[in-house]
Formats: sequence, structure tokens, C-alpha cells
Amino acid sequence: MLFWSGVGILSVPYALASGGWLSLIFLFIIAISTYYTSLLIQRCMDIDPTIRNYPDIGERAFGTMGRMLVSTTMNVELYMVVTGFLILEGDNLQNLFGDHIQLQIFGLDGKQCFVIIISLIILPTVWLNNMSILSYISATGVLASIVLLASILWAALFDGIGFQTSQTHFINWKGMPTAISLYAFCYCAHPVFPTLYTSMINPKKFSKVMFVCFLLCTISYASMAIVGYLMFGPSVLSQITLNLPTNKISSKVAIYTTLVNPIAKYSLMIKPLENSIENQLPIHYKARVCSLLIRTALVISTVIVALAIPFFGYLMSLVGAFLSVTASIVLPCLCFLKFSGIYQRLGFEQVFIVGIVIMGIAIMLVGTYTSVLQIISHL
Repeated sequence: MLFWSGVGILSVPYALASGGWLSLIFLFIIAISTYYTSLLIQRCMDIDPTIRNYPDIGERAFGTMGRMLVSTTMNVELYMVVTGFLILEGDNLQNLFGDHIQLQIFGLDGKQCFVIIISLIILPTVWLNNMSILSYISATGVLASIVLLASILWAALFDGIGFQTSQTHFINWKGMPTAISLYAFCYCAHPVFPTLYTSMINPKKFSKVMFVCFLLCTISYASMAIVGYLMFGPSVLSQITLNLPTNKISSKVAIYTTLVNPIAKYSLMIKPLENSIENQLPIHYKARVCSLLIRTALVISTVIVALAIPFFGYLMSLVGAFLSVTASIVLPCLCFLKFSGIYQRLGFEQVFIVGIVIMGIAIMLVGTYTSVLQIISHL
């Protein structure tokens, strides 16, 4: 989850502005629910020590179809997130340099040109097989979040932006689905938890590690949401960095911090999808050239999607509602119920898990419908 924090934290002020102050309750509800489902993943792995990854849990619970569902959800989610990275980079580069550098290539505007330029910078990192260097850079997600929060708070207190408490709203029911979907996106790292669990020297500390992780992330998300909403009110954009004046040092620190992380994270996050595709190839197609072609094609396809649907907030809302809720709330609960067999008897925990599933399905249906309508209306 810390892996996603550098991206999710940019959109939480927009989420709060969409739903109003009352929507913060849902941030905490989602945080508690996803923390609990992370423990359900641990319990599944304790039941069967041969489990090594998230698709294994799906297979043990529901057979081949379960593995396919989990794998597909994971890979599509990762694909859409890295596509969001490109949109984020294009938005912030256009905001930072758009007034000074006028780009136009083959009829594409400046933002679209920046997306293509960033994809060309990212492409060589996708060709790498050794991800160790990039993993160290991407692991700075928490540090990036702290730097972002500090620089934005500095901009409010010392760079003349200030706070606009009179323009905030207590509740906005129309924007609540968007708010909840974006909050769900912030807690979408469950597919990596089984790998984390198996790699720990002392797996018994997994629950404590998760508690600290969820607590720190929730504090940072809530803090950024409150500060950003107080600064810009309803006018806060889908990435708070787009609201910042680019002539201030604090703003440049925030924007450059935002720009660096996705470049390293892109190749790491798309790696599981690359492996899934390459593993499906016949043995005689698993040459280095084929691998490079597949990776290049994936990057090109994400560029096309980013250019076709350049709406960061709406796209991440769709990812949060449809994919993150499925992978982080619904599937862990269903897999545990089937895996453990406790669905055969009635008790408090069973009712609690079913309640989480119902909540997740409701968020998924309403949030997905709202996000799709927003994307269609802006195309």
C-alpha cells in the first residue's frame, strides 16, 4: 500500500471536495475494512503454507476460475494504474512548463506530447530484467508523501495561499461515489501482500506491520485531504499539484516529487503483467527479442489509453470502484469464507465479513457507474 501512497495522496483533496467533510468517515471505514481483509489474506496463507501469491489464494478457494479472476483483476488494475502515471506526468509537466515550452507534434497538444516524451524515458526501464535499483527508488513512496504534504502545507502557510474554510461543504451526495471510489484506490495494494508475507523473516509480525502501514497511510491521506480542501475548497483539481502556483519553491518541490516516483514505479508495476503474458507464450517464443517487443507494445498501449482518456481523477475513480474494491475488499472476503469453510456456520465474524462484501459490491456498482458516466461525458 505504501507503494501506491505517492499517487493516491494527490487525489484525496479532490475526493474530499467531491463528497464533503462527511466523506472522511468513508475513508476511515475503507481503511479499517481493507486492514481487516489484509489479515484475512494472512489467515488463508496460514491455512495452506504452500500459497505463494494472490492468484494461489483464488485457485485454492475457487479452482481455475478463481485463479483467472484474481489474476485478471490484478493485471488490469496494474495496467490502469500505470496508465494513470502517464496522465499524471503529462498534466504536471504541462502545468510546469506549458507556458514556456510550446509543443505540438502531429496535431497533438502540449500535454499529449509530454505523455509521449515521458513514455520514451520510461521505455528503457521497462526493458530491464534487474529491477533492484528501481525498487529502491520506488520504495520512497512514504518519503514522497511526507515531502508532498510538507511542501503543500508550506505553500499554504508561508507562500500566500492560505485557507478558505468558508467555501467548504459538509456533504455533497452527488460527489460521494467519486469520493469513496478514490479513497478505495488508496488502499489497493492487497495483491502484493502474499508476496510480502512469504518474504518476511518473521511472518508472525505481519499483522503488526500491516497495522503500522495502514495507520501511517491513513494519517497521511487524511492530513493531505484536509489541508488541500482547506486551501482550495471546491476548486481543488484531481491532482492537488495542479492547483499550486508554479513560481514558488514549495510548489516546485511538490511537483518534482510527484514527477520522479511514477517513472521508477511504472516498470515495477507493469512487471507482473509482462510476466503473465510472457509465461503464456510457447517456449520457442520466449526469446529476448520477443520479450522486448511485448514490453514495448505494453508501453505503447498505455500511451494510447492515456491519450484517449486523459482524465486522471475519473480514471482513478474507476480503478478504485471496479478493480481496487474487487481485489482489496470483495475477493479476500469471498476467498476466506470458501477457503476456511466458516460460511457453513453462522456467527459474528461471518456476518461481519458478509457485511463488508455487501458494502464492497455497493461501492463497486455505484462507483463504476458514476465513473463511466463521467468519462463518457468528457470524451
